[in-house]
Order: sequence, then C-alpha cells, then structure tokens
Amino acid sequence: MTAAEAAIDGGRARVVWLTAVAVYFLAVFHRSSLGVAGIVAADRFDISASQLSTFTMVQLLVYAGMQVPVGILLDRYGPQRLLFCGVVLMTLAQLGFAFTGSFAGGLAARVFVGMGDAMVFISVLRIIASWFPPLRNPVLSQVSAVLGQGGSLVAAVPLAAALSSYGWTPTFAASAALGFVLGLLVLLIVRDVPPGAPSSRHVKDARTVGRDLRLAWMDPGTRLGLWSHFTTQFAANVMGLLWGYPFFVSSEHTGRTVAGLLLSLLVVTMMVAGPVMGSFIARNPWQRSTLVLSIVLGIAVTWTVVLLWPGDAPVWLLAVMVVATGLGGPGSMIGFDVARTFAPSSRLGSATGIVNVGGFVASLLMVLAVGLLLDLTTPGSSTSYSPRSYAIAMSAQYVFWVLGGVQIWRYRNRARAHLAEHQPSTFEQMTRRRRERRVPRGR
Repeated sequence: MTAAEAAIDGGRARVVWLTAVAVYFLAVFHRSSLGVAGIVAADRFDISASQLSTFTMVQLLVYAGMQVPVGILLDRYGPQRLLFCGVVLMTLAQLGFAFTGSFAGGLAARVFVGMGDAMVFISVLRIIASWFPPLRNPVLSQVSAVLGQGGSLVAAVPLAAALSSYGWTPTFAASAALGFVLGLLVLLIVRDVPPGAPSSRHVKDARTVGRDLRLAWMDPGTRLGLWSHFTTQFAANVMGLLWGYPFFVSSEHTGRTVAGLLLSLLVVTMMVAGPVMGSFIARNPWQRSTLVLSIVLGIAVTWTVVLLWPGDAPVWLLAVMVVATGLGGPGSMIGFDVARTFAPSSRLGSATGIVNVGGFVASLLMVLAVGLLLDLTTPGSSTSYSPRSYAIAMSAQYVFWVLGGVQIWRYRNRARAHLAEHQPSTFEQMTRRRRERRVPRGR
C-alpha cells in the first residue's frame, strides 16, 4: 500500500474532511443568520423591506457570480487556501456586521459574507475527491450537505434567542469569533491531497476556460440542470434566508418561537429528504425531471392553500407547506446530478458552475421582488406590512414556478436526444438500468 492509499484509508482523511465540513457548517450559519434577524435588522438600520431584501440579494448575487471564478481559483490554488480565505472573509464580514449601524456598512458586510461563502462548499467537494476512494464520493458529498445544513438550525432558534437575550453586537461578534478558531484548524489540519499523492493544482488558460464554458452552456443537459436548480431552490431560500420568519410572525401571527420552529422544520426536511431523494434518482435516472416537476407542483399547491386560507392558516398547514418547500432544497441537487450525467468529464466543472448559478439567481431576484411588492402595497413609509401585502408579495413565486416548469419540460427530451447522440454508452447504461428495474423479481 502506498503512502497516499494509507492516508486515504486511515483516520486522518476523516479529520481533514470533518474540519472542512465544519467550515461549511459555519458558512451556512452566516448565510442563514439574516433569516431570523430580519426584523431586528430593519429596526437597527432603519430600513424598508426592499432595502432589507437588498442585504440577502447582494449576498446571493455575489455567491452566484463567484461560482465560475472560484472553480478556476480552486484548480490553481487548491482547497486548503480557498477554505482559509473563505473563513477569513466571512469572519471579518460578520464582525463588521456586528458593529456597523449604517445600511451601507451592513451591505458591505453581506458582500464579503457572500464572497467567503462561495469558496467553501466547492472546496469541501474537492477535499472529498482527493482524500477518499471514488465509490465513497457520492455518499460523503450528500452527508457533507446534510451536516452543513445544521448551520441553518443553529441560525434558527438559538440565534433568535441570543438576539433577544444579548442584543445585536454581542450575538454577531460571538458568531464571528468561531471563524478565528476554524481558520487556525484549516491551516493546521487540512491539506489539498494525502501525503505522497500528486498535487491537485493546475492552471487552465483563458482560451480553454472560455471554450469549456461555451460548450457546457450549449449542452441541453446543462440547461435542464440549470432550470431544475432554478425552479426548485428559490422558495426554500426565500423562506429560510429572509422572508419566511417575517411572513410567519407578521402575516400568520404565529409568534416568534413557532416561526423559529417552522424554519427549523424547513432545515430538518432538507436534511432527511436529501439521502432519500439521492437514493431514488440513483435507481431511477430517467425520472429525475419528473421528480423535480412533482416537487415544484407540491410546493405551489401548498402555498396556494395557505395564501387562500381565510384568516391565519393553522400551524399544521404551515408545517405542511414548510415541508413541501423544504423538499426543494435537496430537489435542487438533482440539477447537479443531471449535469454530471449529461456533461463530459472535461466540462463537468463548467457545467456544475452554470447549474449552481440558476437557483441563486432565482433566489436573489425573488427576495428583491418580495421586498419591492411589500413596499408597493403598503401606504406611506410604514414597515408594518399587512397579511394582504404578504399574500401579494409571496404570490410572485408563481412566475418562476411556471417559467421554470416550462423550461424543464422543454429541455428534458432535448437532453435525452443529445445524450443518445453524443454519449451513446452513457445513454445505453441508463436505459439498461431502467429495463432491468421493470423485470419482476424471480424471473
């Protein structure tokens, strides 16, 4: 056994991986922290709903815009450096967010939170690919996503309680302090590859990068993955990152504790549904877009019932809506699996970056739309929004559900035809798997 194989099989690989996942956990916490702090932030910065939504919109815009550049940086500098850079940016940004009292200062802080966040998960995936055998990569990637979502749980109830008990500055300063510890651990523990393994760093010239991006974009499989990610993810992000908590408290009058529990349910749904959904699509690769469309339909139907309910919707109905919306989180991961299937390995990084842009662009646009509609439907300069205003604002989601659903339907058959023409062996493997599943057991 070589030194590299020994490192992969040993406990050091797990320590390296868990350290990287801890950084991702913190990134998700920072990303989600504004979701429960939205009402407090509006008072602290004396801003309107559209200005409040700008915080999250800018953060998501930076995250989405950084995906392709971060992929290039990852190839050149390796995951350890990007993880360290990411945790440093997030720590300084969250520390600035703790002490600033101006809208401009808060906006700048969210920009750097988005920049740091963009560097983390893709680095975790590279750590997994370098330190573990290929057959364990899919499972560990899914587990990493599940563990990272724990950051949203901490950002739901505990953060809300800390804000209520200790106030804005101590709460956010304490959360920033965790970054100093994790940054040190990244430097001491994380390495790009196991000892004795060849370096994973390499450089692509601008022409090669441009060609890969162009070919990936023209592939209908990439478009199918993009629209799958676009259509399934934004509702969960809108709810979890900013507008869910104010909607439950101000429109449905649940109280802050129940609102926090509903956001926790959103995260738990994502964590539980992810592995189940991953197992299903592994066995039924041709049913991925059907599953995506079913999830979108379920989300839209439950939102319709809640928005049309006379008066405040009962908590059980809100919980059903939250669960349906939460399925969109792991549902959006289907877009990456589609890209993995349809894109040649030489363009997989480019295709994955394009897919990842979809859901975050939809999220930031919808976050902004909800804020603008709340302001437009509320007279004067009041920031006390009525249930009617929330109903109108949240109804903007139907535009993206319909748009995305139509695009998924358009590209699903085109992607299959393209795969059959350009990658016949992959097409045959998927088709054979479907035929084998139709044969009854015992025959």
